[in-house]
Amino acid sequence: MAIFFYFFAFLLVLGSVMVITSRNPVYAVLWLIFTFCNASGIMVLMGAEFLAMMLIIIYVGAVAVLFLFVVMMLNIKFAEFKGIIGAEMGIAAMIAFFLFVDLTVVVLLGTKFIIPVNNLQFMLNPDIGNAYAIGRVLYTDFILPFQTAGLILFAAMIASISLTFRLRPGVKRQNPASQLSKTKENSLFFAKSTGKSGLENLNYDD
Repeated sequence: MAIFFYFFAFLLVLGSVMVITSRNPVYAVLWLIFTFCNASGIMVLMGAEFLAMMLIIIYVGAVAVLFLFVVMMLNIKFAEFKGIIGAEMGIAAMIAFFLFVDLTVVVLLGTKFIIPVNNLQFMLNPDIGNAYAIGRVLYTDFILPFQTAGLILFAAMIASISLTFRLRPGVKRQNPASQLSKTKENSLFFAKSTGKSGLENLNYDD
């Protein structure tokens, strides 16, 4: 069991490094999918089969594939952004430094308040599955954070939908109401021929 854990952990670290070092965004997304698959393998070894399947279905099957299709279909010219990235490298490095310091402070200060307990045993019930145990914890002890996270995601969804209705110059928009209200009188043009030579002698009625 330990051999498989170290095997998946090594592949996980390797995939993570390749994600941030790949110059081609398509390869970066493929390495991201590879990383998620190895993370789900570690979760299966730890007994969290439900979380492993959720990771595969949601992150690999939806999010990563969505990233891949967006990158491939938009055909973004990344060479044009090299100058912009170089100009903003100082700000990015400063933000990364503050995030690293913040994470270090949280880890160092958080470990001081952890009380070590000897002979710690977890109450595991083999008759209860992972899905039932996670659902019981989420909807009882963590109901407020769970509902708050749902409201935040709902607000993000509304914001992303509202951005699609933003009027931009030079972009044509569809009007579903006018498309559905089309009838024969306002969508068809009737023409009658005045000769026998062909379409050049057609007269269009108003």
